[in-house]
Amino acid sequence: MSKLQALRVGSLSLAIIILFAGAQRCVAQTKAVKSVAAPPRVFLLDAKEIARIKAAPDGDPRRKDVLRAVTAAADKAMPDGPFSVMQKGIVPPSGNKHDYMSQAPYWWADPAKPDGLPYIRRDGERNPELKKIPDHDNMGRMGEDARNLALAYYLTGNAAYGDRASLLLRTWFLDPATRMNPNLEFGQGIPGINTGRGIGLIESRFIISAVDAVGLLAGSKSWNATDQAGMKTWIGQFLNWMQTNPMGKDEDAAKNNHGTWYDLQVTDFALFLGKRDLAVATLNRVKTKRIAVQIEPDGRQPLELERTDAYSYSIGNLDGLMKLAWLGEQAGVDLWSFHTQDGRSIRAALDFLVPYATGAKKWDYQQIGGFHGAALLSQLQRAAARYHDPKYTAAIRQLDTGGDDIETVLLRQN
Repeated sequence: MSKLQALRVGSLSLAIIILFAGAQRCVAQTKAVKSVAAPPRVFLLDAKEIARIKAAPDGDPRRKDVLRAVTAAADKAMPDGPFSVMQKGIVPPSGNKHDYMSQAPYWWADPAKPDGLPYIRRDGERNPELKKIPDHDNMGRMGEDARNLALAYYLTGNAAYGDRASLLLRTWFLDPATRMNPNLEFGQGIPGINTGRGIGLIESRFIISAVDAVGLLAGSKSWNATDQAGMKTWIGQFLNWMQTNPMGKDEDAAKNNHGTWYDLQVTDFALFLGKRDLAVATLNRVKTKRIAVQIEPDGRQPLELERTDAYSYSIGNLDGLMKLAWLGEQAGVDLWSFHTQDGRSIRAALDFLVPYATGAKKWDYQQIGGFHGAALLSQLQRAAARYHDPKYTAAIRQLDTGGDDIETVLLRQN
């Protein structure tokens, strides 16, 4: 082989190596793009942002902050549970402990009656008797823990987190020995008056977090196709009960925060089940059935302001409406900018609360649980990302003290 031929062969080999290396980089970049472009199937969590955080370099400040908060929450949840409706010591009126059961929180024994019956209402004062029936607390812990563990699994790949999240979900929803029946027939019963009320459906809002946990576990060895199918069946049965049972219809008819949280559950479950038409229809009626009815032109929410914890209830209803607006973004229904001709809107409800949260005005209504302006923080964070109004950013700077709860950290803007 001549020197010229050898040089040509060497040059060709070098070119091949360079092309191969470039191709490898392209493949790696493509994989990285795919990891960001295929976010988890979650609904209340921001799927795209979570995927971006997962794909970010280890040194990325945003990634580090989120991972610190998420893994701390997941580590705290690891020894908890598993939780089950079978853990209560009281048998529901049906005779079946698989049925969820809880007691109305603000109802107390009547001191004027020998047996205390029927109970009487003391709004805002929680009766410690509630603890005798742990289903409510256990469902809340199950939903939050499963979501936090599943999120930690998604972001870190640590199988132990996924295993634990899967166990919590299977125990509550799927295992024949421990599962909850898909109904709330005996939610928030009042001793001496009834064994359950439609109002009890406010407690099943925790299932929304469990639904997001399912989406975060996709691909986990501990959550298989049978589990996924079982969860879809359970949610489908529960949604059907919500829509057809008289108690579900009562909650749907509620004009206050209960109606809002009913709609949020229906929309979330419908999206999970692929029932987009139901989700869109529910979101569209929020405009006239919730926002136009619940909020005054000046932003007051009269049905929440009449409560003994009026600030908390006003925020609670606004929180539900903002989460519906977030789901609306995913379904093509704009609730953020919707307003009636006389100015009733989500933004008006927020603007009414802001000066109280920041201390510019003194709260004029009851708040027996104590006033905490920062309770409005996550709603301000959501609003700042949608409306880009400097007053929301200023309020956030004042109220955000660097807390590391999951919602605050995920909504915190860089």
